[in-house]
Amino acid sequence: MAEKIEKVAVVGMGILGAQIAVQAACYGYQVCGFDQVEGSFAKASQGLLQALAAGGGKGPVMGLAAWKEGLKKVKLTSSLEQAVADADLVIEAVPENLELKRKVFAQIDALAPAPAILATNSSSIPISKIEGATQRPQQCLNLHFYFPIMGMNLIDVMGGSQTSEQTMQAGIAWTRSIGCIPLLVKKEIFGFCFNRIWRAVKREVLHMWADGFVDLEDVDRAWMVFTGMPYGPFGLMDQVGLDVIYNVELSYFGDSQDPRDRPPEALQAMVERGHLGFKTGKGFYDYPNPAYKDPGFLPPAGPAASD
Repeated sequence: MAEKIEKVAVVGMGILGAQIAVQAACYGYQVCGFDQVEGSFAKASQGLLQALAAGGGKGPVMGLAAWKEGLKKVKLTSSLEQAVADADLVIEAVPENLELKRKVFAQIDALAPAPAILATNSSSIPISKIEGATQRPQQCLNLHFYFPIMGMNLIDVMGGSQTSEQTMQAGIAWTRSIGCIPLLVKKEIFGFCFNRIWRAVKREVLHMWADGFVDLEDVDRAWMVFTGMPYGPFGLMDQVGLDVIYNVELSYFGDSQDPRDRPPEALQAMVERGHLGFKTGKGFYDYPNPAYKDPGFLPPAGPAASD
């Protein structure tokens, strides 16, 4: 295993892969990114900068200026082989599909240096279901990022069936080195730490909405008042991307085969229409000016002043 992590490769440069790459670059790592879809990083970066600028340019973890500098430091390549050729750590961030992830891991394993650590950014799938596609299961682990640009500087760290303690400690140390908080999962569980809690919220609110029990705006209003956050579960799902949300829910259903875990058909219909949230301009809300940002979305906290 690599004695020290200095060079990081990110495979899959969508909304979250781009954040991972920029976050690492901002903290001094040499970062190389690859995506088989040309222009993915540029498209994701533009959306992320818009989101950060909309917040006044002062992100909870990284400000607008720092992110712009980080963007310049990320090296892009059109070849997976070049991306991972001298990497100490490779982070896979492709869509939430087990077969796809195993295929990508096998390719990375064949191309990356023998000491390199291989991590998946999967939102739900344990590395134990992917590690068998490699010849180095002891150097594989889950490193699941949340949403750094929105201040969610959390990373689930979980090992597989053969992950070495050295690999786990390296993952934890690297997480801290990029300004994030490691959430150590001591025993394998589908969905990891906080993401499993967030998933329980997603499942409930999606079915409450899809089955016509409540309006999604009222769910978000309640959440915003209860937590003090600037958006609710539906607004957050829009930020993540409804295609990502749908695929994650399918992963849970595939694992449990419980009908209650099947994502609602109403969500599937939105994805099929291309209403994916912030990145397409339409999801549960319309962007760039979603209703939850309107001053009238929540009532004032106190009584109106009288004349």
